Amino acid sequence: MSSEPAGTEAGTIPTWYIDPDAEDAMADGHAPIWRHLIGLIPERDLSAKAVLDYGCNQGGFLRHLHAVRPFRKALGIDIAEQSIARANALKGNLPVQYQPGSRLAGWDQEFDLAFSHEVIYLVPAIEEHAADIWQALKPGGVYYSVTGCHTDNPLWPKWRKLVAERTNTVVQDRSINDYAKAFAAAGFAVSARKLEFDGFIPYVPDGWMPDFADALDYYTSTKTVFRLVKT
Repeated sequence: MSSEPAGTEAGTIPTWYIDPDAEDAMADGHAPIWRHLIGLIPERDLSAKAVLDYGCNQGGFLRHLHAVRPFRKALGIDIAEQSIARANALKGNLPVQYQPGSRLAGWDQEFDLAFSHEVIYLVPAIEEHAADIWQALKPGGVYYSVTGCHTDNPLWPKWRKLVAERTNTVVQDRSINDYAKAFAAAGFAVSARKLEFDGFIPYVPDGWMPDFADALDYYTSTKTVFRLVKT
């Protein structure tokens, strides 16, 4: 994909997927992973916390998080304008603000926790992203960034082609070590673990997994959770 489709806001796109119907399927597929991630994090009481979801898509993660660990307020930001519109339509009375875009100007030292799920592999300038998250977090704040889309993933050559064909995004090539170096350079204390998803994984013949065994390996061994602390 040679260029990023233009949205009505600078730096945005209309939808993540070229096929808009795929947006709902993506959210449904991510829901078990979100619940597993919420169970992994040691921060239990979020009642006084401000939370950022970077690359929030249709807002599903923050809805799941608030249902399990209610937070004081949250911001969801995403480059896909129609996803933000959908997130706002679904948020109900949650203390959440959604906005289109990719930068976090005006949110200096605002958040206690930040999350992103399968987003950082699409960020054009990872150093800029790391600096933005650093600035948006309060001292001692934590950023949980989850991705299996990295060059250490044996399926990456296939997935890279599919992302370019099926989405309105520009994919990047980075290793797990590349991410660790970028976040460490921004000042974060970097640690990580494998997601080790412990639920049942459905068989979904959608072209992403060449073999069902690949899906089992991916969700247990390949998908990585970074824990990045602003010290």
